[in-house]
Amino acid sequence: MRPLLTVFLALLPLAVLAEPTFEQINTACGAPLFADGNLWDDDASAVAERLKLPEESRTSDQSSFRSYPPAEARFLGARPFSQSLLADGGKPSGLSMVFANKGDSVALAVSADNRAAFARRGELRDNRKAIEADAEILEKNLTAVFGKPITGKLGEGRETREKVLRWDWRGHAFLLAAPRGEYVALRVLPAETADSGAKSRIPDSEMKSRLASRVERRANGDVILRDIPMVNQGPKGYCVPATWERVMRYMGIPADMYVLAMAGGTEAGGGTSTQDIAWAVKSAVAGAGRRMDSPSLKLTPEGVAKFIDEGLPIMWAMVSTAEFNAAADARMGPRKAMADPESWAASLELARKAAKDWPDDPEAGHVCMIIGFNEKTHEVAVSDSWGPQFAERWVTAEEAQMVSQGRFYVIGL
Repeated sequence: MRPLLTVFLALLPLAVLAEPTFEQINTACGAPLFADGNLWDDDASAVAERLKLPEESRTSDQSSFRSYPPAEARFLGARPFSQSLLADGGKPSGLSMVFANKGDSVALAVSADNRAAFARRGELRDNRKAIEADAEILEKNLTAVFGKPITGKLGEGRETREKVLRWDWRGHAFLLAAPRGEYVALRVLPAETADSGAKSRIPDSEMKSRLASRVERRANGDVILRDIPMVNQGPKGYCVPATWERVMRYMGIPADMYVLAMAGGTEAGGGTSTQDIAWAVKSAVAGAGRRMDSPSLKLTPEGVAKFIDEGLPIMWAMVSTAEFNAAADARMGPRKAMADPESWAASLELARKAAKDWPDDPEAGHVCMIIGFNEKTHEVAVSDSWGPQFAERWVTAEEAQMVSQGRFYVIGL
């Protein structure tokens, strides 16, 4: 028979971990995440300033901030490779930190030319170990702060849904995802957003009104789409998932390029099949009440007008050659001041002819967006996922045709 004291102690409930203060959470994170007990009523710019996140994008109702921190940076004891803050109406709506992953980790370690040798040497295996190690560190440190997590799921669609560990604190959900060999991500979301699985469905009537308001018609003949969020893909070859994230968010569908890279089977360091990612996100797009199309179209102002006039950007598979980028970059400054379309069109005649002699570069495969056209100047506007300065660039239709791979994708109503 056990002593009475032993029996009494056995019947006591387990000790309950005291709720941490926001100062204690900041100390554990190693960063001033909180200014008080509620992140969601803060000014988003103030949060970004605290976390040293430069502005990445600003539309009429959304903004985002992103950094690719230096190697010595730490958050909850692990190195973040990417940190991003999303905001709606000037208030934070979610924070995402990505730690060891197959994109940034590999891209920073080796050039694309040496990736095969990199894999043979075993560094990719070491990267998978780093992903497991970061997941373990973060789970341990989050548990030390908040107690034992619960399990859950986040996201829409079979291929883009994450399994997560979840810790809650005063209306904040800390969600840790670590799909094997892909990435480690920590997301901080409003608890109600996490409860819904971060799903969203905007009524068609409201979306149609939004799209119509985003078509800007300029006096010089430009027809351009506004309010497309920017996503800077960073040092890795994530042009495909970054572009899909931009379009999906534009269409009211929550998205993250790291999740899309996983769904689309992106290679280590970058490289994604457009067909594979289109198939992978199909259920997420349908779940949000949208539809996906791969139209056959002529790459001319008249050919793209059907979609731009409806407020729909076109994802475009092309070859981002040195000649193409040199032409687009050289015109960025002068093009902004263009007021006389007839004179501008005349100034482009030599460029139209020169494009016919551009060499091909099969290693420069790329995906960007077509976001505008000008029938008077016979140009199209493109947008690359390389940062705000590449949000709008203009090229002649002849130049675009020379580098096109002939594949287009549109998310519509």
